[in-house]
Amino acid sequence: MLGLTRKQRPRVETERLTLRLPEHADWRQWSELREASADFLSKWEPVWANDHLTRRSFTNRVYWAQRAEAQGTALPMVLIRRADQQLLGALTLDNIRRGPAQTGTFGYWISADFARQGYMREAILALTHHAFTRMDLSRLEAACLPENAPSRGVLEKCGFKYEGVAQSYLQINGRWRNHVLYANLRGDRRGKTDVG
Repeated sequence: MLGLTRKQRPRVETERLTLRLPEHADWRQWSELREASADFLSKWEPVWANDHLTRRSFTNRVYWAQRAEAQGTALPMVLIRRADQQLLGALTLDNIRRGPAQTGTFGYWISADFARQGYMREAILALTHHAFTRMDLSRLEAACLPENAPSRGVLEKCGFKYEGVAQSYLQINGRWRNHVLYANLRGDRRGKTDVG
């Protein structure tokens, strides 16, 4: 993990991946990956806008990522395989809240071609470590559809614990859907008490 100065953009390195903010040059890989994985992703995501895959939409995404990171409200990262610079997916730490909360929410996707190869687990573990040690967050949250067993599995393997169900949490594929909620706590004490 690298320390940050004011001019440096955040970068998190893992054994196989570099996590970094999206760049304008990522558009073609990103749009081709999303388009090729549309059927795979659509059952887990909100309905895409008509211009979702366009260069203009991606340019807006890049500018949003830069602003959100600079303001400390989100850390939107793309997953780049270091061996060949292939973009694999994205992991965003969003809704960062400071003060007494010190928390944020993970959202993520990976292309169908790269799913179930341990990349997302590697990315979530690394960004969790970065959030706890470099960003001084105390709680990380994530939510997914109850039937999304791969997503639930990766969260559980990364130390996230089930906390309950949020009714009508997000519109997914055009319908309001319940989601299961998970959280990972720095210095997790759930289930323990201070009573001797």
